[in-house]
Amino acid sequence: MLAHKAQLPPETDDWRTWLFLGGRGAGKTRAGAQWLGARAVAGQRLALVGPTLHDVREVMVEGPSGLIAIADPDNRPTYEVSRRRLRYPSGAVAFAFSAEDPDSLRGPQFHHAWADEFCAWPQAGTVLAQLRLGLRLGTHPQLVITSTPKPARALRLLMAEPDLALSRAPTRENARNLSPAFLNGLQRLYGGTRLAAQELDGIVVEADGQALWRASDFPPLRCAPPDRLDRTVLAVDPTASAGGDACGLVVAGRVGDLAHVLADRTVRGLSPLGWARRAAETAEAFHVDLVVAEANQGGEMVSTLLRLADCPAPVKLVRASVSKRLRAEPVAALYEQGRVRHAPGLGALEEELMALGAADTDGVPARDRSAAETSSPDRADALVWALTELLLEHGPGPRVGRL
Repeated sequence: MLAHKAQLPPETDDWRTWLFLGGRGAGKTRAGAQWLGARAVAGQRLALVGPTLHDVREVMVEGPSGLIAIADPDNRPTYEVSRRRLRYPSGAVAFAFSAEDPDSLRGPQFHHAWADEFCAWPQAGTVLAQLRLGLRLGTHPQLVITSTPKPARALRLLMAEPDLALSRAPTRENARNLSPAFLNGLQRLYGGTRLAAQELDGIVVEADGQALWRASDFPPLRCAPPDRLDRTVLAVDPTASAGGDACGLVVAGRVGDLAHVLADRTVRGLSPLGWARRAAETAEAFHVDLVVAEANQGGEMVSTLLRLADCPAPVKLVRASVSKRLRAEPVAALYEQGRVRHAPGLGALEEELMALGAADTDGVPARDRSAAETSSPDRADALVWALTELLLEHGPGPRVGRL
């Protein structure tokens, strides 16, 4: 079998958790089994966690892409049902656990673990915490999580972790191993819908209701940007520390009354000077006319950092005086008017836009929010500042005011 890119482990081995989000049939199970099977050497204690014990056995262990099927002939394991464990001729042992029973993970310890369909776990956050507490053997314990995404708080919290390695793959990425009738039929029935975005494209889709953007909004917008632009800006949504939220970096340009979102260069885990340098590099690469930076986090220090990083464009500081949703509503109206286009490859940004208006927590004290709710939509915030500058503040045509 030839693996596609998302099925391969991250190129560097310094990660502790690798999250593979993909559509149905995208090859997630095969990727998880291949990774864990390669670590089934003498003395290794491994963990398998699925939504239920039945899922562990039928999918992760005995399924067509499971650990038994993909194992080397000279190290093919056997499953001991009564002991809930998979024994390898090499001496490695993989223990099966159900996400329905978090307490079963108290006590055991492991070198590595594979967790499948994380978004289907009833107590995902609790189970994940117990599993990680057991990953304490060897010099570098690692965890692989494979799942079709759902708009769960536990997933958003996981995705916000600074040391997470994230891979994504739509179902079509694995087309050579799927029936053409399967793909074509589902695309005809569900193409462009929220269900297709979640189950086929592997995108975290927020529930209906107050969301300002929907999954079906984005496919018609995607196109290559023009060669010449009237004006280009880089919007920066800064973070105050390396351990905090990401620093949103979004580049957009305008031609007439149309805005083109060119790139998302958002970074996480860098020091304030580190993200400022990345912003300066981005501004130079895209020859931007202006850098728009939110000053709520750091005030004048933001412009000072950008100057220290030799930012090649003038800096304009903006301040948020209303909630994220209220700032985003005029920008969402631009999308409804057909005045915004997206360059290909902005999936993570589009995902944050769908979440931005779905669960607004502005005005709620941080102590009263869940950890997932305090994770900021930094990419989406940066995009809102960029398009506000291009089309609502200084763009052609009427400007949008607020009553």
